[in-house]
Amino acid sequence: MKIGYRRVSTVDQNLDRQDLGNIDKIFEEKLSAATAKDRPELQSMINFARDGDEVIVWSIDRMARDLRDLQTIIQTLNDKNVSITFLSENLKFSVTSNDPFAKLQLHLMGAFAEFERTLIKKRQAEGIAKAKVKGIYRGRRASIDADKIMALHAQGLGPTKIANQMGISRVSVYRALKAAAAYTQKAHTQKATDISGKWSNPTSSYEEAMTIKKLVRKHQN
Repeated sequence: MKIGYRRVSTVDQNLDRQDLGNIDKIFEEKLSAATAKDRPELQSMINFARDGDEVIVWSIDRMARDLRDLQTIIQTLNDKNVSITFLSENLKFSVTSNDPFAKLQLHLMGAFAEFERTLIKKRQAEGIAKAKVKGIYRGRRASIDADKIMALHAQGLGPTKIANQMGISRVSVYRALKAAAAYTQKAHTQKATDISGKWSNPTSSYEEAMTIKKLVRKHQN
């Protein structure tokens, strides 16, 4: 069976320009996405294809957005003994293909994909190194210790000093203090009475602390 796959580009939202010839079934992607996993029609096509089928695509850039993505798709289809043909480039990839140029192209794409990954990692490492030299790299976001914030605040420290001492942003400190204040205000104004009309026992210190921590985490998310 001949299966067609068409995908519009971000610039040219026109499927009609991708003439795939005589095909038995067509899958059309009208959404432009960065990776294969974000394209439901592509996934449906891969799942639908069976042993001996041929997938027809207008051009390589209609199938994938980068070399690694393309190589993965081709390998996935070939593992199912499904060939894939790119009309614009006049290339066909299949398990039984004897086309040395197509095989060379696939190996080159794999090499370039690996080279691309290496370059990205190298640039990331260089960027982090430069940021550290400039003193602007902080690594992973620090976790917020709500208990410590409240303890330092109780000692009379202001948000700026708390932030500097804990290595977090002032915004995080303000959020924690705001969440704690909101809970405290609610606890003091809530008129929770028992059946006799007398005030019920106040919330224990432990329960109050746990509730404050939950509120702080909620505000941080």
